[in-house]
Amino acid sequence: MPAAIDTARSRASAPRPEPPSASSPRSWARIRRAGLPYLLLLPAVLFELLVHVVPMLVGIFMSFKHLTEFFIRNWSAAPGAGFDNYRFALDFNSAVGRNLLHSFEITCGFTVLTVGVSWLLGTGAALLMQDPFRGRGLLRTYFLVPYALPAYTAAITWEFMFQRDSGLVNQLLVHDLHLFKTAPFWLLGGNSFWALVVTAVWRTWPFAFLVVTAGLQNIPGDLYEAAAIDGAGTWRRIRSITLPQLRPVNQVLVLVLFLWNFNDFNTPFTLFGNVPPPQANLISVQIYDTSFQNWNFGSGSAMSVLLLLFLLLVTAVYLLVTNRRRKAVD
Repeated sequence: MPAAIDTARSRASAPRPEPPSASSPRSWARIRRAGLPYLLLLPAVLFELLVHVVPMLVGIFMSFKHLTEFFIRNWSAAPGAGFDNYRFALDFNSAVGRNLLHSFEITCGFTVLTVGVSWLLGTGAALLMQDPFRGRGLLRTYFLVPYALPAYTAAITWEFMFQRDSGLVNQLLVHDLHLFKTAPFWLLGGNSFWALVVTAVWRTWPFAFLVVTAGLQNIPGDLYEAAAIDGAGTWRRIRSITLPQLRPVNQVLVLVLFLWNFNDFNTPFTLFGNVPPPQANLISVQIYDTSFQNWNFGSGSAMSVLLLLFLLLVTAVYLLVTNRRRKAVD
């Protein structure tokens, strides 16, 4: 017993090791490990600032200036406009305001149709490709070809196909299927809107197919087996198992498709040039026309800022509604 007491006293009286100082090798190693993730993220943050944040701030600054062709060489000399550019863009009694409102309505209709049809085609193709069969990998690869093509290549291809006299579309509809007596114009007039929708759907539905296919891989097969034992048919399994399980995937997919198509500039510009028909004049082309055809960069920047605010508002409302609905279901 006395020996144990002496051992305890000696341990208590022994000098305790001092904590490692900030300059010790161990502390520096800990600091390096903690800072490594931020160091790896630094290039991405810098590129994000240079590619997105800085141009966005410059665009907001330009929207408060009377920046026309007379001040391109010296932006600082452009007089301040306050909110005049915004009032000018939102004055629907003027020609510019009416054109902007018309392009906004066309863009809304175009986006709803393109997103809806792309989601239906992508989901349907993913469901058909869910069960393994011979040649499934080849078909999946073939479905992704439109998504892999550059946007300009796809649009130019459809531009040739929509030609009135030599295009493949009229050859099929008029001469082969005999659905029309005369060859219609697809790049002029009211049909230009449908030509734009068809081209955009052809480009975007493979992305929906790819995302839904990835989402289907995470659904346990036991759920389908149990539903089949209970006598559930194909449509009942899709409605009760597949779609509920895909809800988080579809939430992101629909939002991405909406943002892509609402801001689409490549498709209408390649199909119709810088002066599209009024029936296919998307808001992105209208902003381009105001900025680079009329040389009114201040008004064009104000329109871009208004478009950004609208998309932010729609995104916030969409996420709020879908998250509440998902929590209610869960």
